[in-house]
Amino acid sequence: MPASAPPRPPLSPSPPWRRLLPLWLLALGGRCLRAEPGEGAQTWARFARPPAPEAAGLLHDTFPDGFHWAVGSAAYQTEGGWRQHGKGASIWDTFTHHPPASPGDPPLADPPSGAGSPPPPATGDVAGDSYNNVFRDTEGLRELGVTHYRFSISWARVLPNGSSGAPNREGLRYYRRLLERLRVLGVQPVVTLYHWDLPQRLQDTYGGWASRALADHFKDYAELCFRHFGGQVKYWITIDNPYVVAWHGYATGRLAPGIHGSPRLGYLVAHNLLLAHAKIWHLYNTFYRPTQGGQVSIALSSHWIRPQRMTDHNIQECQKSLDFVLGWFAKPIFLDGDYPESMKHNLSSLLPSFTASEKKFIQGTADFFALSFGPTLSFQLLDPDMKFHQLESPSLRQLLSWIDLEYNHPAIFIVENGWFVSGNTRRDDAKYMYYLKKFIMETLKAIKLDGVNVTGYTAWSLMDGFEWHRGYSIRRGLFYVDFLSQEKKLLPKSSALFYQKLIESNGFPLLPENQPLEGTFPCDFAWGVVDNYIQVDTTLSQFTDQNVYQWDVHHSKRLIKVDGVVAKKRRSYCVDFAAIRLQVALLKEMHVTHFHFTLDWALILPLGNRSQVNHSILHYYRCVVSELVHANITPVVALWQPTSPHQGLPRALAKHGAWENPHTALVFAEYASLCFKELGHHVKFWITMKEPNTRNMTYRAGHHLLKAHALAWRVYDEKFRHSQKGKISIALQADWIEPACPFSPKDHEVTERVLEFDIGWLAEPIFGSGDYPHVMRDWLNQRNNILLPYFTEEEKKLIQGSFDFLAISHYTTILVDWEKEDPIKYNDYLEVQEMTDITWLNSPSQVAVVPWGLRKVLNWLKFKYGDLPMYVTANGIDDDPLVDEQDKLRVYYLQNYINEALKAYVLDGVNLYGYFAYSFNDRSAPNFGFYHYLANQFEAKPSMKHYRRLIDNNGFLGSKSLGRFCPEEYTECADCGFFHTRKSLLVFLAFLFLVFIVSLSLIFYYNKKGRRSYK
Repeated sequence: MPASAPPRPPLSPSPPWRRLLPLWLLALGGRCLRAEPGEGAQTWARFARPPAPEAAGLLHDTFPDGFHWAVGSAAYQTEGGWRQHGKGASIWDTFTHHPPASPGDPPLADPPSGAGSPPPPATGDVAGDSYNNVFRDTEGLRELGVTHYRFSISWARVLPNGSSGAPNREGLRYYRRLLERLRVLGVQPVVTLYHWDLPQRLQDTYGGWASRALADHFKDYAELCFRHFGGQVKYWITIDNPYVVAWHGYATGRLAPGIHGSPRLGYLVAHNLLLAHAKIWHLYNTFYRPTQGGQVSIALSSHWIRPQRMTDHNIQECQKSLDFVLGWFAKPIFLDGDYPESMKHNLSSLLPSFTASEKKFIQGTADFFALSFGPTLSFQLLDPDMKFHQLESPSLRQLLSWIDLEYNHPAIFIVENGWFVSGNTRRDDAKYMYYLKKFIMETLKAIKLDGVNVTGYTAWSLMDGFEWHRGYSIRRGLFYVDFLSQEKKLLPKSSALFYQKLIESNGFPLLPENQPLEGTFPCDFAWGVVDNYIQVDTTLSQFTDQNVYQWDVHHSKRLIKVDGVVAKKRRSYCVDFAAIRLQVALLKEMHVTHFHFTLDWALILPLGNRSQVNHSILHYYRCVVSELVHANITPVVALWQPTSPHQGLPRALAKHGAWENPHTALVFAEYASLCFKELGHHVKFWITMKEPNTRNMTYRAGHHLLKAHALAWRVYDEKFRHSQKGKISIALQADWIEPACPFSPKDHEVTERVLEFDIGWLAEPIFGSGDYPHVMRDWLNQRNNILLPYFTEEEKKLIQGSFDFLAISHYTTILVDWEKEDPIKYNDYLEVQEMTDITWLNSPSQVAVVPWGLRKVLNWLKFKYGDLPMYVTANGIDDDPLVDEQDKLRVYYLQNYINEALKAYVLDGVNLYGYFAYSFNDRSAPNFGFYHYLANQFEAKPSMKHYRRLIDNNGFLGSKSLGRFCPEEYTECADCGFFHTRKSLLVFLAFLFLVFIVSLSLIFYYNKKGRRSYK
């Protein structure tokens, strides 16, 4: 399928000539069907490889004009009024009032949640009370802005006994009022005739759908509805989810009427349902379509299944799984009038058979494909045996593609889709909202990228209601209902506001903030790369080897060591360290201007203090920074970062309390002073502490850590800054926190709380007031938590202003919600739940890729602490080379995160001085590096070349740009000029020059002497 296949026209009422087309086809004795069973199997191969990052995330596009935006409900779930105005009992009334006992079965459902005692029983007796609130419900539709509303008619409300006797006038009046109100609002009704609530009288008299006789009663009921409401209804659904009705109503007994029958009975009921549906379609097609011009279908529910491994056998098992659930009903209707071959082959005599006339009668009895997809079936009521040992997946896009291929590209109207939240969740239903976003996004991709003809989408449901076997333990509504209140007002949830905005925009249009920005950073912008720790390798080059070797010219052609002969030992130089030369060469290949790494405190000071100093390690680090400077690469050196083992501390300090011990702050200042003294002549860019993790730190440890930073900063400021002229600060971990529900004031409140605990805890004392954030202190005081220490006035002065710039490490964005949706993931301490938007792109380690989060955190820091010089000193993503050989994810990550940094600089005025990509190579940070590492060999990944191109362009050059105009600048260094760093070479050259002069003199002398002798 082309990447941008043109969408097919939306579903709409047929013109007169098209209304007669099915009749003509019937007269010709057949219908035009081209697809062959099993063509949907191509779907798994098509989606086998993960999509490119650009295609995996949000698709900024809109739905076709005329797309149907709908919301739905079902009579028993929301109407209530179970005995009002002559309504008869349904099988669900009986099932909930007198649930059939079965050994080992769990309770049917939970009662409604809320205040009050005792709770009402878990029934649909009242539910949302829609029967008495037509105006309330339709006002909800008006608020949403939907074009269509799917609801079901209660068979027992209009025909209390289920038969063709006198209809219940009050029941008919209720539905007429509803339809008239929809007409006034301009909302098209999509009406379901049977949504599981069979009149109890028909169940008692005939055994329900187990009897073929029920089809005639269903026909009488349908004809009543067509006659009374057909002038206002253009979309009819005969039966909702026949799989659940047949299998769980009559085989497993999990749902009403609760018959614990046999598989044979389940297949018989499905057989009768198909014949009953076909009878209704033919009734409408023959007698009502010519005058009413509507369309009729059946709502088929399905799951999606993916193979455990991509083998032919597993794909066939997946195909079989869909045959047994969706194909069970779809193939007879949309293809050839008969069951899937896999069912006939596996079930043998259990599966009833159709006669030739019945096949012809059923074939083609749907005017569109009405699809139901969501938790009613998926992960809930799907029989485990029908998975055939494969894996369920909530992928609507792939299911739509499968239906399109399997059933000859039908027009698909999604008549039920959504998810659920806990029954305790009130109005900020973030989990539901992001599933809704995911499903609608997948629908859009199916239309735009796969060419599937999807004509409408129905969010389920309009309001909270009775959720069948789960009662009131979950909620699926866009509007919140307090089931224990008298008024039962509809209160819009976050999902309703999201859906309303989406309908208003007709999808996900590309907004200005989503568009990439062309432009460049300032000429002195710092382009860097990060390596957590340099691998200290003190192996010297071969030129420092004292041994003497002889070349075996005649035999082995190799150098052979001469025993007993040793040359005079030569002093080693920095250029002799092969590992340093290689690292510098790789950095020069990247074209970076800065290189950021962390010193190993435990290597330099094994005991933590200056009583034992490892001078050889210091010499190695001195060589690293001097060679970097010589290569015109600025070293950016961190003194400490929390890593294993021992939190990056010397073992002696870790054993004595680590940062819990106030003594650690004092010895850190000593360690910092030593580093400044030994390395400061080459290092002009210092980080005291890199990414201290506030989420794994006690308040006491954080208190001492802040003092340690301030002491180190003061040492540099007072003793070294004047002579070394460098700058120093702390680098904070600063992932962005976003409210999960953007319309929720409470989510905005918890967002600010988490930001202050994550970032403000260490940032506010240094860059702000000198003390901890008020939000943090107030929150802890409210909970009588006295563990957060207090600073003295002297300590505040020590810490406040101990910075030269603001540095952050940023990797991802996290959503937070105040609702306690999942107790396991809920943070009771901060009263917050973290989550992610399931439409976001993720790395192999499930880190969300959210580029705009970087721009937001930079702006938040600017708002909080003023227009400070800022550096992003670490930003990167992991990869999986086995899946992403072309390194596309990191290329995408760099491109978009750096562009958001450019937006922050150009559009928002953030004083951004530099960007450092994480990480240099896979040796020190596996799967994060720009270079593969294997057997001491480094190989550049495609992302390295992409980053180098961004550096060379100093940003994002537009199509009309001529190129980068920044002049090349090189840092002058009095101590590291060419002659200073090449003393040995100069001595050797001077020696050669002297030999040359002496040789010339001798040649000249003897030449002149020879001429005199000749004379």
